[in-house]
Amino acid sequence: MKIRQKSMALLCGVLCTGMMAVPVLADTEVQKYTNTDFAMDTVVSETLYTTGKDLNTTIGEKIREIETEFLSWTDENSQIAKLNAASGETTEVSEELTGYLEQIFQLAQDSDGAFDPTIGKIIRLWDITGEDPHVPEQSELDELLNDVGYQKVSLDGNKVTLEKGMTLDLGATGKGIGCDVVADFLKTQKDVSGMILNLGGSSVMAYGEKPDGSDWKVAVTDPRDTEGDYLGAITLEGGEFLSTSGDYEKYFMEDGKRYHHILDPKTGYPVWNGLDSVTVVCDSGLLADGLSTACFVLGMDDAMELLEKYNAEAVFVDEDKNVYLTDGIKDRFELMKNTYTVKDAK
Repeated sequence: MKIRQKSMALLCGVLCTGMMAVPVLADTEVQKYTNTDFAMDTVVSETLYTTGKDLNTTIGEKIREIETEFLSWTDENSQIAKLNAASGETTEVSEELTGYLEQIFQLAQDSDGAFDPTIGKIIRLWDITGEDPHVPEQSELDELLNDVGYQKVSLDGNKVTLEKGMTLDLGATGKGIGCDVVADFLKTQKDVSGMILNLGGSSVMAYGEKPDGSDWKVAVTDPRDTEGDYLGAITLEGGEFLSTSGDYEKYFMEDGKRYHHILDPKTGYPVWNGLDSVTVVCDSGLLADGLSTACFVLGMDDAMELLEKYNAEAVFVDEDKNVYLTDGIKDRFELMKNTYTVKDAK
């Protein structure tokens, strides 16, 4: 068995960033501050443009706070952990978590369960990112599938009720939520003119503008050459978020088959539908994160209606080295690998 879990910072990156605080232009007060941090179990890259102080440390703290206070299922003091511990009962949660859950369960409904935040137990059964990645027995999967289904969760204002035995896992939207929190914080900082934030390569936020007016460009990983050249680059506008879901991020090989971490909530098995990766761009970090997972599970044809509903754009990469682009991203994608063919997503 071969286990694979790459640091996502190596898989998808922001192009052309420095590693120290330097003046961007000699005749302006705008400074460029860069930092590498660690949060949400991944490397966080930060590039900030501001006439004020360096806020990168504060931003890293905010990302860690959102995880420990709201999202972590392992920290018994987080709201999600407390909610899981009280399954079968009604629990009041904060207004902030209520807002996240409303969006998450709406997406679960709109995707017909392709995205489902109740599959945490099955994720942990496979243990793909742990010490014992393995193919579970069908009987084990069948038992846990009884506790899966977004329809079994009741939201009534800030009151949440999980059926007995169910758990919530917001990992598929966690990094996107972190990006949203940072974006909201930056809106309160009048000195900040722009920022690019990269959480592990799979979730990226572009805010504002660069002092020289150049584009925010984000590299997209070649899912079958994760240590080589990038597949391409996408130009983002300030206020946009990017998320990538791919079968190359976390997986193990057994008997020549790739068992990856994107699971079909209906079967409990990894999704095998010919896609290697899906990258989504939209105006919300949470939704970009959730949509990239949902679209991967649905497959390109069935994903198009969902993307249109959320006014989102996408890049689909399949196992035959085709890159499919939705209409709104065609002029913003630059192919860097001549081994791939660009086509229209229909």
